[in-house]
Amino acid sequence: MPGTELFGAEERKEINDVLETGMLFRYNHDQQRNGIWKARDFEAEVRKITGAKYAHVVSNGSAAIAIALAASGIGAGDEVIVPPFTFIASVEAVLFIGAIPIFAEIDETLCLSADGIRKALTPKTKGICLVHMCGTMADMDGIMQVVKEHNLTLVEDAGQAFGASYKGKSVGLFGKAGSFSFDFFKIATAGEGGAFITDDEEVYKLADAYSDHGHNHVGNNRGMEQHPVLGFNYRISELHAAVGLAQTRKVPQIRETNRRNKKILTDMLAQTEGISFSKLMDPAGDSATFLNLLLPDQETAQRTVDELNKAGVGGFNYWYTNMYHFVNQWDHLKNMQTASKLPAQVLGMPQDYTNLQLPKSQEVIGRLISFGIRCTWTDEEMKTLANNISNAVKKASLVPAM
Repeated sequence: MPGTELFGAEERKEINDVLETGMLFRYNHDQQRNGIWKARDFEAEVRKITGAKYAHVVSNGSAAIAIALAASGIGAGDEVIVPPFTFIASVEAVLFIGAIPIFAEIDETLCLSADGIRKALTPKTKGICLVHMCGTMADMDGIMQVVKEHNLTLVEDAGQAFGASYKGKSVGLFGKAGSFSFDFFKIATAGEGGAFITDDEEVYKLADAYSDHGHNHVGNNRGMEQHPVLGFNYRISELHAAVGLAQTRKVPQIRETNRRNKKILTDMLAQTEGISFSKLMDPAGDSATFLNLLLPDQETAQRTVDELNKAGVGGFNYWYTNMYHFVNQWDHLKNMQTASKLPAQVLGMPQDYTNLQLPKSQEVIGRLISFGIRCTWTDEEMKTLANNISNAVKKASLVPAM
């Protein structure tokens, strides 16, 4: 959790600025706030990091992807291609704006593949919710070719990949809109927060209004603002924005240190037979928040997990059994256990979620073990971790295959 490793005077200063004015609401009340606009400043920092023309910060990353989808024109009845490996919020967002998730295969990038998308296309496919998982990026050249060939609406959920880029362009800017998460577990945190980015002015205006009950934010009298569209409340508070602002300013430093630490670990672990790594499409654009190991097969990966647990090694995820990041455990989705009826249930589901055939995704995630990179590690701590991982893999590999 890089951001939370670096809490200090900077975050306290930004929070105190807000507390001194007492203005926790992000809009209006110009006189009382005495020039303090933390959400605006947070948005400026997001634009600086990503190079986006427009940024809008909201209550959380889940809200950000929902806003991105809606502002990009995706809604009721639209089929949207989604990955089976993601934090489930990406799929929930598609469902709750009224669209229908269609699962497609990922590959060793840990993201949707161009081939997987092609095979999932139907005449009703409207868009793609592309998730850049574990701090890296998808094969954007291949995916953009599919997008252009079929005139699809691309929306990027880069919740785990703030600071990542592909050939010099920030993730989140390849499609109509993109989103990031600033929750407690990201490269930068606001405690709870999210950001929407786009280069499209009209999409930005829609997102800005949609996230605040339709307000157009023109003028200085909130009660007299126009409502160009219906919206809902996805606003961020000035307190959360204050933390996000201070944290986002630290991202270049965190990213540089992460990349150094990841390279040290990768170089050491590459010497161990049986360890390979997820496919990194642009190493120069890696946010380096995760070290993603691929073992020879699922059985070896599971035995490695067991050995790591026996040795008391923490800080890793075995996504294949993770309750919230891989489709295998989403029984509530498969059975559509909802609080209230969703449009997808009325319109009909083209896929049987209880019987998805995604062999490539099963194979890749079955082999995957991810370690969160810490920017505060010492060289000695990294050497110890690498030795522990290597020993666990070696022990797991000694067991003969069944």
